[in-house]
Amino acid sequence: MRQRISTRIHNLSITIYLFLFIFSAIDATAQDTSIVTFTAKNGDSVYKILQQNGMTEIGCFEKFVELNATSLGKNNTLIIGRKYILPGETPLQPDTIKAIQPAYKITQPANPPAKTITEPLFGKALEHVEIIDQQLRGAVFYLVSGHGGPDPGAMGKIGNNILCEDEYAYDITLRFGRELLTHGAKVYFIVRDPHDGIRNELFLKNSKDEVCYPDKAIPLNQVERLKQRVDAINTLNRNETPGSYKRCIEIHVDARDTKKNIDIFFYHNAGSRFGERLAVTMRNSIERKYQLRQPGRGYSGDVGTRHLYMLEKTIPTAVFIELGNINHVRDQQRLIFENNRQAIARWLCDGVMEDFQKSK
Repeated sequence: MRQRISTRIHNLSITIYLFLFIFSAIDATAQDTSIVTFTAKNGDSVYKILQQNGMTEIGCFEKFVELNATSLGKNNTLIIGRKYILPGETPLQPDTIKAIQPAYKITQPANPPAKTITEPLFGKALEHVEIIDQQLRGAVFYLVSGHGGPDPGAMGKIGNNILCEDEYAYDITLRFGRELLTHGAKVYFIVRDPHDGIRNELFLKNSKDEVCYPDKAIPLNQVERLKQRVDAINTLNRNETPGSYKRCIEIHVDARDTKKNIDIFFYHNAGSRFGERLAVTMRNSIERKYQLRQPGRGYSGDVGTRHLYMLEKTIPTAVFIELGNINHVRDQQRLIFENNRQAIARWLCDGVMEDFQKSK
């Protein structure tokens, strides 16, 4: 009797053990298939892989580094032939890369839409701009991207890649201006590059061929450069309808200590009521966008006044925008991913549209 009971207990133990073993194996297999990996190839970088997988939100880079800390080279570079884990709760199949769609589809339309204008500065693929509505009809904008020509402005670094302020400010300015045009605005680009157009690359190559409207060489001397831009804006402004909605918006990228993370912030001329209203409206628009897209993130961008040549000398109401710290890893993500550059352009446009409605 005891022997039969002992045998049954022994058999039950084996059954339980086998069940637990099989369950654990199934669970482990499920966990393994949920891990997305890729093998680094020549030319790959962390930012390139994240962009290809649509992982461009703030924090993805830090998560990747955390997951792969023991497998990365100097300055968080990828080692060719080594396998890495991608962050994210909805992974792709191992060793596959999802193709990311650019904010603008870079294809030349066979027949441009009926209601279009043409702006060659956007590049061949995007020079035809469809007018989708007239919400900004009667508004005139003078857009200035900081620095340019012989002056690259602030400079940051990712691996061996140099980030130049003038290139990223210019790309976002083009995208911003294109958004304004789609709503019926009139837009002047004061800093102009005849070759670049809107670009989707992570790392925008620096050039010195930017000119000041209409096609004047940009001087290296700062005072001369700023005076040249003010003269161009004020000359254009004299030919526009007096009393209409006219705004000068200048876009820059700040340079601070690598540990200093900053949000987009704004300056206006002291005593400029309309400048303050525009800056505050744009700032609040961006805060609402962050609350919608990244609840709980918070937004610390502020509005202030400064005695800047461009703010004080331009006849149209002027606002000065700083997009972030070109030396900080999180701010760099805001700049290098083209869909983030496009999002900034759209958010700034939304703020301008709101301010335009307030002016009526």
